[in-house]
Amino acid sequence: QNTLTETTEQGAIPEQLRQALVSLPPARRIKLYNAGSFFDPKAIPPADYGEIARLLDPFERVIVESHPALVGRACLAFRSLLRGELEVAIGLETVHPEVLPRLNKRMTLERFRRAAGFLRENGLALRVFVLTALPWIPADETLSWVQRSVEFAFDSGATAVSIIATRLGNGALETLRDRGEFSLPDLRTLEAAAARALALRRGRVFADVWSLESLRRCADCFPARVERLRVMNLRQIVPPPVDCQICGGSS
Repeated sequence: QNTLTETTEQGAIPEQLRQALVSLPPARRIKLYNAGSFFDPKAIPPADYGEIARLLDPFERVIVESHPALVGRACLAFRSLLRGELEVAIGLETVHPEVLPRLNKRMTLERFRRAAGFLRENGLALRVFVLTALPWIPADETLSWVQRSVEFAFDSGATAVSIIATRLGNGALETLRDRGEFSLPDLRTLEAAAARALALRRGRVFADVWSLESLRRCADCFPARVERLRVMNLRQIVPPPVDCQICGGSS
């Protein structure tokens, strides 16, 4: 979703960034996610690195997203232009040996390890995305595979792991849902996945709270569950579970 089919024109990304910074509140850290890989030269022209870095001078940390195959010298070139630190985010998604190849990411666990190793050896921080409730993984195995994926990320040197609930929107998941191969997760699944990951005490864990309305199953306990996730993210602790007399859910 939101990806381009043509090469980005030089100057377009700095102009987008310039406009965004005018409307955003002050911050010490900034994430630049471009629905693709920052180090793909067709997505972010390397000739724009200097101007992008200049616009990012006020920030102490810059986070960009990349496919592991594109992690290399371009990371170091961009880092050398920044005043702040560079953190690279990579979508691991899952370590399930049968599901990962079916996601069409053109990535293996070994390629992920190599990219993570390159970042570690060059002093760059690694953030990892893990998905919960993926197609082809039975519901009763979801939490186990999320935990294994989080452990793999930390074993590879990640300093932060973001757990994201798989959502509809790109067409492919809608087709799989209609075939009975995918079911939307609920908020309790995301809560439980985040709680398990935090209990590992391996590093920072964040539950993605974007568009949580799509995960709502009970209006009565929804606000309490959202607040529980907020506390997890901000304080890195596992609060007491939410008991609901309406839906009977507790997590």
